[in-house]
Amino acid sequence: MRNPLPHSTLLHQLLADYQAKRSQTAHRYDDLVTPEGQFRARWQPLVEELDELGLDGLQQRTLEAQNLLHENGVTFNVYEDDVRKMRSWQLDPIPYVISPQSWTMLEQGLKQRARLLECLVTDLYGERRVIRDGILPPELVYTHPGWLFPAADTGNLYARPNVIFQGMDVMRNEDGEWRVLGDWTQAVSGVGYALENRIILSRALSRLYRDAPLSRLAGFLQAYHRCLSELAPHRRGNPNIVLFTPGPGSSGYFEHAWLANYMNFSLVEGGDLVVRDGQVSMRTLGGLKAVDVIVRQITDPWCDPLELRGDSLLGVPGLMQAERRGEVAIANSLGVGVLEHPALAGFLPGLCQYLLGEPLQLTGRDVLWCGTPHYLNTVLDNMNAWQIRAVQDATKPIIPAELTPDALAILRQSIIQAPHLYVAEQPLKPASSPSYNLQHNKVTPQPVCLRFFALADPSEGNTEPADLPHRIMPGGLAWVAPPGTPVMESTIVKDIWVLSPVAQPHISLLQRAKGPILVTRDGMDLPSRVAESLFWIGRYGERLDNRSRLLRETLTSLVEEGQLRLTDTLLPDLFTALKLELPDSLDPDEDPSARTPTEPPVAVEQFITLRKILLDMFQHSDNEGLPRLFYAMLRNSRAVRDHLGDDAWRTINTLHQTFSDLPNIQGANAGQRGLEEIVTLLAAFFGLCNETMPHHFGWRFMDIGRITERCIASLELLKLAMISARRPGTDLWETVLATTDNLTVYRRRYRSQLYPAAILDLLLFDETNPRSVGYMLKRLETQIEHLPHPETTPFRSQETRLIIQATSHLHLVDLDSLTDLENSAKAQAALETLLDQLLTPLYALSDAISHSHFSHAETPKQLVTLQGSVT
Repeated sequence: MRNPLPHSTLLHQLLADYQAKRSQTAHRYDDLVTPEGQFRARWQPLVEELDELGLDGLQQRTLEAQNLLHENGVTFNVYEDDVRKMRSWQLDPIPYVISPQSWTMLEQGLKQRARLLECLVTDLYGERRVIRDGILPPELVYTHPGWLFPAADTGNLYARPNVIFQGMDVMRNEDGEWRVLGDWTQAVSGVGYALENRIILSRALSRLYRDAPLSRLAGFLQAYHRCLSELAPHRRGNPNIVLFTPGPGSSGYFEHAWLANYMNFSLVEGGDLVVRDGQVSMRTLGGLKAVDVIVRQITDPWCDPLELRGDSLLGVPGLMQAERRGEVAIANSLGVGVLEHPALAGFLPGLCQYLLGEPLQLTGRDVLWCGTPHYLNTVLDNMNAWQIRAVQDATKPIIPAELTPDALAILRQSIIQAPHLYVAEQPLKPASSPSYNLQHNKVTPQPVCLRFFALADPSEGNTEPADLPHRIMPGGLAWVAPPGTPVMESTIVKDIWVLSPVAQPHISLLQRAKGPILVTRDGMDLPSRVAESLFWIGRYGERLDNRSRLLRETLTSLVEEGQLRLTDTLLPDLFTALKLELPDSLDPDEDPSARTPTEPPVAVEQFITLRKILLDMFQHSDNEGLPRLFYAMLRNSRAVRDHLGDDAWRTINTLHQTFSDLPNIQGANAGQRGLEEIVTLLAAFFGLCNETMPHHFGWRFMDIGRITERCIASLELLKLAMISARRPGTDLWETVLATTDNLTVYRRRYRSQLYPAAILDLLLFDETNPRSVGYMLKRLETQIEHLPHPETTPFRSQETRLIIQATSHLHLVDLDSLTDLENSAKAQAALETLLDQLLTPLYALSDAISHSHFSHAETPKQLVTLQGSVT
């Protein structure tokens, strides 16, 4: 053990401020300082680092960690949140430190608890001895929403653990003793956030992290992957493991995508899975692919609309039957939600003695189940001394002391009418732990909740629940909050550092292979939903790019010509291109002298009105504005988070911040600068995707979406400029070239002269120009040719025929009929016909691709053999 650290001026002041803050709270035990006012030994390395950094250095490290969290897109939002309000939390640079001696005791208690819960759930869905022998009241079990009658008496034919992975929330009480706050056995969250916090903190405090003798986390996740593989039916080699998520709208979707990517799982939603003949399969571009193990992040009732909640749109019909047959392993098994019953804490000591034959090592808070008459009277006699939880919604405690007399009377009556549906808890008085306050640049004592994770290891030979070995992750997720506060309601999270006697080496999940592997490159296992989301990322991203470029040119025209007569400017045509309507109040024929002296001049009023309409496109409330397009792109990007590179995702986060600031833009010039940033970031995003994504089906669908949208936009803009413009001519043509990013190449070829024929050649026929329609059709044809097509038909797909149709019209056009566009109505009619002939198949292309590749409809199967012939 190191010698006690001498108190420098900084540490002396820090300790004095910390102790003064502690004196204002009721925390008797503190993790950082002893009752004698000295720093505890396990904190000495951190205290030394703090002494060297100083509070300003700690503040800088905190801001650096926040920047890394933002770049990596670490966000969470609950279901009712708008996607635009995805929140990130603050990572405290001061971790929660646990000594080796304390960890040994805590680890043993957590292992025992994991074994106990496995024994309990096995008995509840099997022999139910704990109910038969009176250890648990039957009404306590059968009235809990986590109890699934369809899962009872199904047996465990394949000797798999019911709870392969679980989370346990703990906290130190005011005496420094560990207390368990709750168990999480259904959709266990937090392990991905814990690992991300560790990575971020290792970069923000790199020297301390490198030198500290920490227990590493990757070895636990490596064991987690191996244990999941062991669950595969019939011990299949290279099992297909998927992570089952509710989707981008769920609170922990970032973690789901991050963990799936880190653990090399396929991220799937309910629509990606189907049960056929008792086998769960994943819908992919290459057909149905069998699923061996499902790591679910969906709670029990929503997993199977066939046997559980019929209104579930998240689950997979027939999933429970597939699990019963042993054709798929689900981690954790359906039905384990009953272990989250809030009243179990009061029965666990007796259950532990009954099921394991040993005393419970880690106790929880004092809990009374109101279904017991004696406990009911105790609670009703002094309701203000307890916190009440309704069994049907145990996540939200009720504080009787904070209720109005009428509300308290209603609660009291509800408990009397159905006492078995209520649980009373004694409020836990927590210990305090050091936490950095970024706003005040101080270290303050705060209550901290911790979540640890347990892993059942069936590979070690013991399959009996009481003997099943478990691993505890040497670290976890901590958050600053009072006892029982959900992690998503906290704004400050912490890493948990479990100290080890010696420094431990780095462990990677990428291990040297021990056997052969089938190398694949084609992307045929890509889920159809992912392909569809990538397609719409391309479409929405390109639509946003085109609209941003058009709006930029319109703002430029407004600044230069906004105070001229409206009919003398390009603004009416540009508003048409933006699909905006000019207000009727702008009367171009109004006589300026008819205005009273108090009225603003016509030109000024016109400029202000038009500027407001254009700047409204930056507002989130505008249905036709830029934010609507970006958030559609963001929603699809979140759905394929595990398929996007880290740099591409950082660009998305930067775009997100840009759009968060857009509503604050006031002037036209500021709007132009904002639009230039959007265009640049979009180009960076798609450029990174092009450079980092494998060029298989996923990338091809994104590219098809982009090129389809770009081609349509170019043709519509060309049709406006050459056919239907109110004020055609060189100014509008130049704007078209600038919007399509062809102005530079045109000037290089033709200097300053604008010729309609040259513009048409550049934008329509020049297949060496990436922005020309000819080039884009050729590129679409190449990409579509490489998409998967059914081998059962010799005919071309609908999307292929549409591209051939458009290409044929472009190649077979009579170029002589397009000459002299400025003076010949016949030439304009021929061009309009050509543009319509190109737009029609392109408009239909999206539906054709969706029908061929994204539709989940399956070919009907003949269930019986028909005798004879049908005439």
